[in-house]
Amino acid sequence: MMTGSYERRTGWLLDGAAVAFLAVYAWPILNPGLSPGLVRACSIASWLIWGLFGVDYFIRLSLAEDWRRFVRGNLVDLAVIVLPLLRPMRLVRLLPVLVRMRHAGMSLRTKATTYAVTGALLLGFVAALAVLDAERGSAKANITTFGDSLWWAAATMSTVGYGDHFPTTGEGRIVGVALMFGGVALMGTITAALASWFVEQQQKEQSPRSRSG
Repeated sequence: MMTGSYERRTGWLLDGAAVAFLAVYAWPILNPGLSPGLVRACSIASWLIWGLFGVDYFIRLSLAEDWRRFVRGNLVDLAVIVLPLLRPMRLVRLLPVLVRMRHAGMSLRTKATTYAVTGALLLGFVAALAVLDAERGSAKANITTFGDSLWWAAATMSTVGYGDHFPTTGEGRIVGVALMFGGVALMGTITAALASWFVEQQQKEQSPRSRSG
């Protein structure tokens, strides 16, 4: 109960921090010609926000009635704190915000599908930024533009894996592993939702025929 009350009071602050993090993280990557002063300011801001997420995690951990269950249920948050490289993945916090803004009052299945589709797009975008950030300084890199990184992210999430673009640095490969696991889970959810919808539509079409027969 204490954790829920804390999250209700601070949710808006952390949602705003996630939006701010997306801006300061993406700007220098998408604009390589940014002045050194602005790049440094964005880097400082991103680390401060990462620190805020860390403080939030440990406060929620201290308020949790069962800390083991809390850790198991917040493995992504823990990974982000332990591996700062994965801090862009904390942007999944934006999912509830986007869904509330666009789809108020929708059904549970529609909400789950919207979460999955929005999550896949957000995860792909963030992973593309992260891998480009990791690869851009490598002499062996074959992911050198944002278009390359988006193509790599789409191929990785869909498990197609063309192999024309791939990470060559350790940091880039860590991002790749995270994207593989996240992409498979989200794509599976989308596929299951579509299959459920088709089955439901087929049942609706067969139902009038059964009554008339």
